[in-house]
Amino acid sequence: MPLRLPASAPRHRRPSDLAYASDERPPGGPLLSLAVQHAATALALIAYAIATARIAGLSTMQTNSLVTATVLGMALSTFLQAWGGRLGAGALVVHIPSPTFITLSATALTLYGLGGLAGVGLVRGLTGLLVGQAAPHLRKVLPPAVAGVVVCLAGLSLVAPALRHATGIQTRDGFDPGTLLISGATLAVIMLLSVWGSRRAKLLALMAGLATGVALAAATGRLDVAETLPDAPFFGLPSLVAPALDMDLGLLAATVLLAVMVQIDILGAVILMSRMDDAGWRRPNLGQVGGGMRAGGLGSLLAALLGGCPNGTSSANIALSHISRSTSRYIGLATALLLALVAFLPQVTLALTLIPNAVIGAVEIYAATYLTVSGIELIASRAMDARGTFTAGLAIVAGVGVMLLPDLARLAPESLHFLTGNGMIVGGLIAITLNLLFRLGASQRAAHALPEDGSGKELAIEVFVETHGQAWGVRRDVLRRATDAAQEAASAIAAVGAGHALNIQGSFDEFNLDIELGHSGEPLVLDGHAPVDANLMDVGDEAFEAALDRAMTGVSVKLLQHLADRLSVGRRDGQAYLRLHFDH
Repeated sequence: MPLRLPASAPRHRRPSDLAYASDERPPGGPLLSLAVQHAATALALIAYAIATARIAGLSTMQTNSLVTATVLGMALSTFLQAWGGRLGAGALVVHIPSPTFITLSATALTLYGLGGLAGVGLVRGLTGLLVGQAAPHLRKVLPPAVAGVVVCLAGLSLVAPALRHATGIQTRDGFDPGTLLISGATLAVIMLLSVWGSRRAKLLALMAGLATGVALAAATGRLDVAETLPDAPFFGLPSLVAPALDMDLGLLAATVLLAVMVQIDILGAVILMSRMDDAGWRRPNLGQVGGGMRAGGLGSLLAALLGGCPNGTSSANIALSHISRSTSRYIGLATALLLALVAFLPQVTLALTLIPNAVIGAVEIYAATYLTVSGIELIASRAMDARGTFTAGLAIVAGVGVMLLPDLARLAPESLHFLTGNGMIVGGLIAITLNLLFRLGASQRAAHALPEDGSGKELAIEVFVETHGQAWGVRRDVLRRATDAAQEAASAIAAVGAGHALNIQGSFDEFNLDIELGHSGEPLVLDGHAPVDANLMDVGDEAFEAALDRAMTGVSVKLLQHLADRLSVGRRDGQAYLRLHFDH
């Protein structure tokens, strides 16, 4: 009996270049191959959890327990994301230990032991569940431009660690040629296969790159497993940990804010996957986003009770989906099962974390490239006026400024250093704040009287639609259609010969854009236009002109029906109108 998953978010059009779309089940071989690649990529990034443990000075046994609990949390979140419904996005969204929480988690471990880490994870999980529940009401707070800023800054935040890992630069002495050779070869294989490879080769691009990098590291004596693996048991189980209840309020406040930013990161991941899976993508499905946020919160909650690190979405796995052109939810389910299996095998997880930094750096470079460009595309998908320009521009400048000048964080109170030292958090908060500020007094409805002369009328219509469309954040393709349709509508009204456009008004509510032209004369006839008579040349001049006017009116109406999603006419307050509706 085939596995039946909950219904996923509605999609308009399947991209032609996808190998396996979200609801498509790949054959056994490709399914296992892609799941192994996703699991290996996620497990390689378990290094974030190990870094947390090393900063806090945990023993080998404590580290093994922390890794096991963290991987179980990753597995649960990934499974829920793929399964869908109310507790998942219904998408291939893989979770890893959140790098955003490394410093804060290590501080909690140092001050309060494993109970402190459990407390941080508990607060992160509960915050995630609450934000996920409120997601359907966050449309005005988190429009595509804000999500694009966060996604772009997430990519830019990877640049520095990616280049350090890929070049081996540690001091001013320069880079390590051997490290650069390994990372360059890894990235070259990924690029070659993902750009020029066959369909099957693209599925294996990341795995082939990782294999190439590891093989080069082994050949150059840079892969050493003898010192680490013997100390780790073959099989391990996590134990329940009681959260510390006496944690500093400043630490808890920082945890809440970081958790909100991680949820925005999940929003960006879900949007990227839905855009990849839908050629007709228009806006975030906040029901799907809410499910994705709840899945991340619940996974972190479980990991916290077992003594694991909070988790977040993996940009490297999103990059893998982009390389392989595969977004199937079934790959996510298989990946989650592999993660759950590996969670109880500490030697396997620790062996995967020994993948050289040079190889991880190459993957991070690809992920940084993909995320940065995807964020820019999200920002540019909407028309923007000065408000939108300042919202996105200032947020990116602030986020990049914090990345380039870490000393800026010291200007804030010490209790806020966790927040002000993270460029993605600073940029995201500024984008949200400016978006809310600029919306104050910004009406979603406008009207304007039109001049009587034809050329002035067309220009006035163009200025009205584009000016207000930019202020409202209308999608650029819809704005172009609306401008052309409104000008054609004025021409059609004038072509009837019984009136002319007097005024224009518009309204927008994120789902619908309506442009209405009020005009003198009778309402425009939308149907019943007879075709041109073959004997038209045999009639008199007056009959010829009348028939030609009717034919041209019919052409204008057909063109309007093509440009707009819906037309309606009528009379209101003693004036005829023509309304153009555009789905958004």
